[in-house]
Amino acid sequence: QKIIEFKKYKSYLEIGCDRNQSFSNIDIEKRVGVDPIEGGTHKMTSDEFFLNNNDKFDIIFIDGLHEYTQVMKDIKNSLNCLTENGTILLHDCLPRTIWNQIYPRINSDWNGDVWKAIVECRTYESIDTYTCIADRGIGIILPRKNINRLILNNINFKKLKYKDYYLNHEQYMNLIQYHDIFKIIG
Repeated sequence: QKIIEFKKYKSYLEIGCDRNQSFSNIDIEKRVGVDPIEGGTHKMTSDEFFLNNNDKFDIIFIDGLHEYTQVMKDIKNSLNCLTENGTILLHDCLPRTIWNQIYPRINSDWNGDVWKAIVECRTYESIDTYTCIADRGIGIILPRKNINRLILNNINFKKLKYKDYYLNHEQYMNLIQYHDIFKIIG
């Protein structure tokens, strides 16, 4: 909500609304939520939504299926419907243990392997990606030149292991503190 107010955003898309814990608390002119089971305004998968969507959004919050391949699809589709000065946020980017990131899900405290999508996005030249150390890790993707590009050669991101994350998470995730967000997106 603070980012919305700071940037004077008018439109919001949330992927993965669950029981509307976040969605119902967003105060914005246009609010769209997508979830195949419950919550939001559109009962469908994100793939189905993006296939038929023609709208642009200022801010997009991705908190759907926490599986690398799906998260990458959601990021790419979100970039296609993001306004020029928009922001994409991703939830669950910093798993605390190997058990929090195993796919398929084995317990209720689950981040999935969203972190792999952050690592891949950090290697792109045309998006600037950060991870805020807050609420299980909030990924921030901005459609602009990457100012701290991660260089990894010949990497299959899907095959990265938790050990890779554990040993390299500071470099991989481009960590920031909450108070840095507004300097970065400003």
